Order: sequence, then structure tokens, then C-alpha cells
Amino acid sequence: MTEFLLALFAFLILHSIPAVPAIRERLISLLGRAAYFSLYSLVSVLVLGWVFYAAFNVDYIPLWEPSAWQAWVTLLAAPAGVFLVLAGLFSVNPLSVSIRQGQRPGAIVSVTRHPVLWGFAIWALGHLVANGDLRSLILFGGFALFALGSIPTMEKRARRRLGEQWKRQSEKTSIMPFAALFNGRTPLSGDTPIVIAAVVTTGLTLWLLAGGHAALFYADPLLLATAQ
Repeated sequence: MTEFLLALFAFLILHSIPAVPAIRERLISLLGRAAYFSLYSLVSVLVLGWVFYAAFNVDYIPLWEPSAWQAWVTLLAAPAGVFLVLAGLFSVNPLSVSIRQGQRPGAIVSVTRHPVLWGFAIWALGHLVANGDLRSLILFGGFALFALGSIPTMEKRARRRLGEQWKRQSEKTSIMPFAALFNGRTPLSGDTPIVIAAVVTTGLTLWLLAGGHAALFYADPLLLATAQ
């Protein structure tokens, strides 16, 4: 459990770096923007792998009984979460997390101005429902709390950074997913980053369901969802 908690702590600290402008901009100035994001992505994948490796070595302590409906929650929530994360990262979004620079937000911001954070939280909560044990509660619950807990910080920093532009950009979107669409403040639209995110998400989901998830994590989502 000690290694698992240490790995999870390292992952959370690593993903706090983009939220600290002084540290992020210092690293970008030293490495260059492309090198920074490439190195950051590589380290993130390695640390995430360490988290899951350490989690697999923690004793299984059940908290609730598994059921087929729980697997269906994951099957629906996980792709939706991945799509939001990818669409958010690929889109220009001065209001929240993104790997692209610019002032005009992409179409995904009409759904929520924090697509990456909401996507990560939805993915994590979807997995939490289907994994009723202590390590999963700590792992996926920690991911979800970190993502949702980062939203107020992102809001404050975007307000300060954008200044007078904040009101004009934020009034066409919302924190809660789909709220701005439902109350008519913005129309539903699409763009290239959304199409790319949809294609990548579809391909990744099909691969995972075809055996990729079982090979990586020793669990077959379809088998769990159809179990009696």
C-alpha cells in the first residue's frame, strides 16, 4: 500500500505542474514548448503506469459486490470521459487545460469550459462504480476528486489571466456539462478537434473491448457486463 500511495501522490503532484504558471513557463522557456509537452506526456504515462503497477500489488479488499450493471456504467462513462479529455486537449481553450495556444475556444467549450477535467472525472467515476474494492476507491476516487477539485483553481486563474475577455468568453459556456446548451447561451457545434477526438476514442474503445483491456488490466469489460 505504501508504494501505491507514493505513486498516486507522485501522479497528482506531476499533474499539478500545469496549474502553476511560474513553474510551467519556466520549464517551457528552458525546454521549448514542443519538448516540454513531449517530455511531460512521456513522464505522465510512465508515472501512470507506475500507479497501476503498484495498485495491482495491493491486497484486494472488497467493499461491495460486483454486478453487470456496474460494468455497463463503465462501458458508457469511460469512452465519454476519454472523448472529453482528447477533445479538450486538442482544442484551443484559454479558459482551462489545453495543449494548444490561442484566444478563440474550440467547439468542445460549448459543452463545458473544463472538458479535460470533467472527462478525467467521468472516466474515473465510471471505473470506480465497477471496481468495488479499497484500492480502486483510493485510485479512481482520488483521480476524480483531483480533477473536480481543480476546477475552482482553473476558474480563478482564467479570470485573472483573461481580464476583461473573461466575461465575453465564459458567457457562451458553463462549468457544468451541457448547461450553456440547455439554457440557450450557446449552440451545439463541431470542429476538427472534436472529429479527431471522436475517431481516436472510437478506435481506442474498440481495441480495448476486443481484448486490449484484458491484456493490460486482466479484466474483460464485455465479459463483466454480460455476466449473470
